[in-house]
Parts: sequence; structure tokens; C-alpha cells
Amino acid sequence: MKILLYNPDNGVTRNFMPHLWMFLLQELTPPGHEVILIDGNAKAMTDDEIVRYVLENKIDLVGIGAMTRMVAKAYRVASAIRAAGVRVVMGGPHVTECPDEAIGKDGGPRFADAVALGEADETWPLIVEDAARGELKEVYQPERDEKGVDRKPSLQPYPSIPWESLDLNQFSLVPKMFRPFMSSLGAGWGTFHVVPMETGRGCPYGCEFCTVTGFFGDSIRFRTNESVVDEMLRLKERARKQRGQIAVFFIDDNLAINVKRTKSLLRDIIAAGAQLPWVAQISANLLKDEELVDLIAASGGQWVFIGMESIDPANMADVNKNFSKPSEYGAVLQRLAQRNVYAITSFIFGMDNDTVGVSDRTVKEINSWPPGLPVFGQLTPFPATPLYDRLAKAGRLARPKHWMDFAPFWMAHTPLKMTIPEAREETDHAWRMSYSPERNAEAINAISEAAFRYRLSHLISRLFFRGIYFPQMNKRAWLKLIFQNRRPIISLTREAVGMWLSHRKNKAHESDEPAAVMNHQKAA
Repeated sequence: MKILLYNPDNGVTRNFMPHLWMFLLQELTPPGHEVILIDGNAKAMTDDEIVRYVLENKIDLVGIGAMTRMVAKAYRVASAIRAAGVRVVMGGPHVTECPDEAIGKDGGPRFADAVALGEADETWPLIVEDAARGELKEVYQPERDEKGVDRKPSLQPYPSIPWESLDLNQFSLVPKMFRPFMSSLGAGWGTFHVVPMETGRGCPYGCEFCTVTGFFGDSIRFRTNESVVDEMLRLKERARKQRGQIAVFFIDDNLAINVKRTKSLLRDIIAAGAQLPWVAQISANLLKDEELVDLIAASGGQWVFIGMESIDPANMADVNKNFSKPSEYGAVLQRLAQRNVYAITSFIFGMDNDTVGVSDRTVKEINSWPPGLPVFGQLTPFPATPLYDRLAKAGRLARPKHWMDFAPFWMAHTPLKMTIPEAREETDHAWRMSYSPERNAEAINAISEAAFRYRLSHLISRLFFRGIYFPQMNKRAWLKLIFQNRRPIISLTREAVGMWLSHRKNKAHESDEPAAVMNHQKAA
């Protein structure tokens, strides 16, 4: 049986990091079946193109996973594929919370032949075998314990994803127009992949707006240190053989949720020489531990994603995130920056205590900290979260099924102290202030004492992160962006050329020394 696993794009921005679920299910597929992966975020396709691909490649079963913001596209694609006579299975957090919607039992149209609820590690092989026999069930759900709670996969043993042999071309972060030039430099920059990896699942915090605790549970499950280190060593070997760059994004919802265990893992990575540049999500309250931050830097940590949400403590209390203290943010970022580790800081506008001007206040505070990569979104009531339930009960949902008509950066409920258009304007203003050419140059100048590679990484990261909000998915957009940011680019390029010439001169001097010694001996 030929199986296609498809992850839809959200129609707004492009995400070049693969989604881990596809690779996991590919590895968990029973022998005898061929599995093809397409991630719409990296390989954009229209609905007609996907259907044509499915038919031309004689696909027997399509598995689609999607988060809430992508589910409208997922439903549309699923309907088109089913109309062409091919079976579709859907899963992921949104489908788990709204299974009746996916299979048409809520009074709406049917989008999928079957749904997989919760974590599909153990149900996916059953789905494949049932589909092969022509006996696909409507709903697949993990086994439950005596309390009626889903039994979660232990993650031990963990599937060994063969990263060393997988085709990752669609996920290269180096734009196609730059690949020949970057390859010609001979410095291993012809390809650059960010590979997703998990070391554990679950989160006990239960923030009001978050879907993680509901989907993965509040008990944390971990892989063994050995399996994580082995995966990193295999990725490192691939990078060496291909003369490319590979970074790891630990997709755990909080890598350091168990600090003792995290320290043990990072020590093992260091001891095995498995360091790769990595990014992870860690809450600010855990980054007060000096030893932890030392280990993050020594093990290859380059960026830490911190969900700061707001600089207003009242907002943090409203969404059940009191463990994160806005007054401590500056010191946390300074602690990281002292070790050349920088932060991706996430903020949410439209909270109940926000008023017009929140973007100016927030950006002013951000600019007083060591430079990082701020991202701005809006408070979104995802289905089955406490936030959704609270707003629904209060009659505050302007679009109860906002995911069926996805509108980027347009709130689904009215904030208490702003209008929906005002919240949109605040978000837009924050992005424009934070990623203007002037601010990009200021951020690089702020770390002028850091080594060249950190400044280069920071500038490149800023140009890419800008694309979360501003469309820059074609050659013209990239050329315009490069021209706008030409000053720091030219400055760093000159420095790089100077370093290269100096390196060549030193090598030439070293090669001349033995010859001079031999000539001296002959003369003697």
C-alpha cells in the first residue's frame, strides 16, 4: 500500500522545519508499505496539485495532521482527496478535540474517513493494517486506564528515525537562489537544515490558552539520554559528510521541566561530543539556574524560546501563568547573553488587561534587554482549552469556529479594553518596530563585542524571523529585504572577507617556513 503523510500550510507564512509527526509515523509504519512525506509549509501545493499528485502516484491512503490554524486547509484538501476516491485519515490536536467535526457528526460535512485521537504512536500501525484489509474504522483512540484517561506512549524505546538517509531537500533554509554561491564558499553552508527532535512529552503547567496539557497530559515522559545522544551523533555525521549545516529544534514544550534530568542529558551530549547548534523552549522561571545555563551553552544551545506572553503581571495571572515573572525577564536574558545564548521571546496581545499602546510599551521594554528575536501574536481561544470555555460561557466569542475561516492576526473574541481592529494594529506595529532595518542594525551593534559567528547567526535569524509576519517567499522579496538591510550585511561581509584573507595569509606563512628552513640548511 502507498501512503502519503501530508501536513498543510497555513497559507500565510512558510515554515522550513519539518514536522516531527510525519517522520515518526513513517518509522512506525508496518513493513511492506511505502510512505511518502509532503509538508505544505516547505513544499507549497494547491488543492488540485495535491489531488493530481495522489492520483498520479497511485496513493492508497492519505494521513493528514494539522493544528487549529491549519485545519481549514486540511479539511479542504481532505475533501478533495476523498472526492477523488482515496481514503483519508486525520489526526492531531485539533481533530482530537473536535472529532465529530472531522467525520461530519456535528451536522456539517464529512472531511475524513477516519480520525486518530491523541498520540498516534500505537494506533497508527493498527490504522495501516486495517486500511490494507479494507476494514478502516471510523475512530481510533488510545487505550484508557481505569479512570478513563488515555494511556500515553512511554517513549521507551523510542523509534530510531533514519535522519542520515532521509531526503531533506525541501526543508533547506538556504534559499535556492543562494545555494550555488553558498556552496562555492566551501565552508559547509550549501545546505542548512533545522531538524525537529523531542526528548519528552507533557506539561504540568496548564496555562489557560494552551492545548499542550490537554493533548499530551500533565505527566512528563522522557526518552533515554542514550537515544537522544545517538540521534544527535547521527545528525552530526550527516552534516559532516554533506558539508552542510544542521541545527536541532527540541520541540519539547519545556525542555527543562525536570531540571535534574535536563542537566544529565546536556552533560551526556557534551561527554559524547554530540554538540550541534540547538534551539529549545524553556520557561523563564527555570533559567535562573546558573549551572543549567552553563550547560545549555556548552552543549550547543544557541537560542532559547521563552513564552513571555506579557510584561503585565495582571495579564499573566489572568491566563494562569503566575510562575513566569515579567520583572525577572531582563535578568534572565542577560544571563543567557553573557554565554552567547539568545532568546526568542513570544508575546501575546489582546489580553484582558491590554490597552491601546501595549505594543509601544512592550517593544520599549524589549529594547532595554539584550537583543533577541521577539514574536508577537494575539490571544486565541483554541477549542477545549480553559480559555475557550471561559470566553464561550461569557458570550465573548465573536467567531466560535474561527478555525473554519482562518484570519491571521484577527482575534476571534473582543478584548475587554481594546477593539479587535485595535489589537490587530498593535500587533502590526510591534512587528514593524522590531524588524525594521534600523532595529536590525541596532541589534547587531548591541552585540558588537560578541564573536563574528554569533553576530552573523543573529542577523540571519532576524531576517528569517521577520518572515513569520511579513511575506518574503520569493526572490524579489528577498532581494528587497537584503537591500534594506545592506549596512549590517556589508559590514559583516567585509569582516568575513578580512578573516578569510588573514587565514590564507597565515596558512601561506606557515607553508613558507619549512621551505625557508630547508634553504637555510642547504646554504649551510
